[in-house]
Amino acid sequence: MSVQITFPDGAVKNFEAPPDGQQLANEISESLGREAVAIRVDAALWDLTRPIEQDATIEIITRRSEEGVELLRHDAAHVMAEAVKELYPETQVTIGPAIENGFYYDFAREEPFVPDDLLEIEDRMREIVDRDETIAREVWDREDAIGYFRSIGEEYKAQIIEDIDESEPITLYRQGDFVDLCRGPHLPSTGKLGKAFKLTKLAGAYWRGDSKNPMLQRIYGTAWPNEKQLKVYLKQLEEAEKRDHRKLGKQMGLFHLQEEAPGAVFWHPKGWTLLQTLIDYMRAKQDAAGYLEVNTPELMDRSLWEASGHWESFGDNMFTMDTPDDRTLAIKPMNCPGHVQVFNHDLRSYRDLPMRISEFGKVHRYEPSGALHGLLRVRAFIQDDAHIFCTQDQITSESKNVCDLLLGIYRDFGFDDIHIKYADRPTNRVGADEVWDAAEKALLEATEATGLEYTFNPGEGAFYGPKLEFVLRDAIGRDWQCGTLQVDLNLPARLGAHYIGEDSQKHTPVMLHRALFGSLERFTGILLEHYAGALPFWLSPVQVAVTTIVSDADNYAKEVTTKLKVSGIKARLDIRNEKISYKVRDHSLQKIPVILVLGRREAEQRTVTVRRLGSKQQENLALDEAVTRLVEDNTGPSASAN
Repeated sequence: MSVQITFPDGAVKNFEAPPDGQQLANEISESLGREAVAIRVDAALWDLTRPIEQDATIEIITRRSEEGVELLRHDAAHVMAEAVKELYPETQVTIGPAIENGFYYDFAREEPFVPDDLLEIEDRMREIVDRDETIAREVWDREDAIGYFRSIGEEYKAQIIEDIDESEPITLYRQGDFVDLCRGPHLPSTGKLGKAFKLTKLAGAYWRGDSKNPMLQRIYGTAWPNEKQLKVYLKQLEEAEKRDHRKLGKQMGLFHLQEEAPGAVFWHPKGWTLLQTLIDYMRAKQDAAGYLEVNTPELMDRSLWEASGHWESFGDNMFTMDTPDDRTLAIKPMNCPGHVQVFNHDLRSYRDLPMRISEFGKVHRYEPSGALHGLLRVRAFIQDDAHIFCTQDQITSESKNVCDLLLGIYRDFGFDDIHIKYADRPTNRVGADEVWDAAEKALLEATEATGLEYTFNPGEGAFYGPKLEFVLRDAIGRDWQCGTLQVDLNLPARLGAHYIGEDSQKHTPVMLHRALFGSLERFTGILLEHYAGALPFWLSPVQVAVTTIVSDADNYAKEVTTKLKVSGIKARLDIRNEKISYKVRDHSLQKIPVILVLGRREAEQRTVTVRRLGSKQQENLALDEAVTRLVEDNTGPSASAN
């Protein structure tokens, strides 16, 4: 049986017997054969060892490619599961996917794992790699597979198979004596994985993410194509640990969280000052860009959310309440329906467009308890939300304006490495396909008009429209998705929004949804980690600590503090009866940018000794000169639109 294979360079070759991926990789080059980990056959990823029995176009996947690295991580999860089963045979394995920067596997086991177990599991994983066990794909009868897993005590695997659509084949992979359920593909053997992996932490996770189900034990790990990349990543993890915003928040006295209010933040005075500084900054930017600030109710009737489509598409994530007068109210998870009500309240003309409405609205969304993470994943947060009502002809210019504003804002906060993702229609959506066609075309044209580079993120748009996602890279190389821009041709029509056009007829406006910081809580967490707590002077909630060496300088310190505050500097007086070394260390741990040290000499000469965070140098300045310099330092980014 002859098989015709089309290679990536367009060359075509006939094979008398069905070739496999490894054979084809070797055919191209010896080095590619060594680096190959999988093959793309037409649109599907296959194992290298799987025969190709019909004509196909192929592409070799190498261990250094994005898909190759994901495959390495997937196989690392399976090797970890094999190691766990060998060391702790009573353990059940459940689900073990590759994730960003690593992998995890969830295990059902009565006795909890402890950190020392991870070292033992890692050692066994290296042994399995050394064995170079062949990884073989097997297609099983559904009932036989269910029976097999039940016979070896793997109830979770049996449940998974029972839930797989009957049209799908049941594929198992065998490596040594370990057999696991998986769609694949996989490496040809465990030896191909290499040893550039590390188990990183333990966590709990509910079976299938439902708190009503049993709690499982999750082991996280990371895997890379080589030791060098692994070391770089582990160094990044070490640095991230130092920058953990939850530790910094406590150390700097900014906020706390507690069990009685899961996913909600208790802001302390300094933290609230920081948040208000961000709001004031954004408000000035939006004022300059022509936005009109509004405020809409947090509680609105169910009927509005049904009309908008949120009830059907987002209802599981909404907090609701039933009132004594038999009404069902929902706490808003988004501001958009409220903004449409503001637009609808008056008769609008095409001359009123574009109309830009902004709000620092408090929203609530139900997130599973296991997903909550400090400020980065909460249930209650403030959004710098805005909606632009415009005509079809204005989509491109308004989208470009949003992109320019957003990129300028990120630069102000020290983010220069920004990546954009274009996300199209999700499976769970509202609106007709032709409406989506028009919305996607409009946003894509607007994106291309900005001249910005972007990548596709298929199927990840909002349920009402396609979107752009703006991803920031921080000081230690981590990516954070923050701002978004969506084109919506659905919601305005659903909620009866219209304007009178030049033809004196009613027209439905286009609605652009945009958030720049996104969640202010999350953006604050990102900033704290990006700057390791050492925020820019203009942004710091306490900018100057005025400290005394001796009590004789207390009155002078009070005068200095007052002068700083009158000059617009956020200053704090510290005349505690403590050694100056203790005070300096205390304020340094709180990341206060400037410490003024005052003793008898400074009081007599009306000077201040200036110590700056992160510097061992200090200088003595006349009080007026020091205040002038600090006022200059306090000049933040321009309020004008970028």
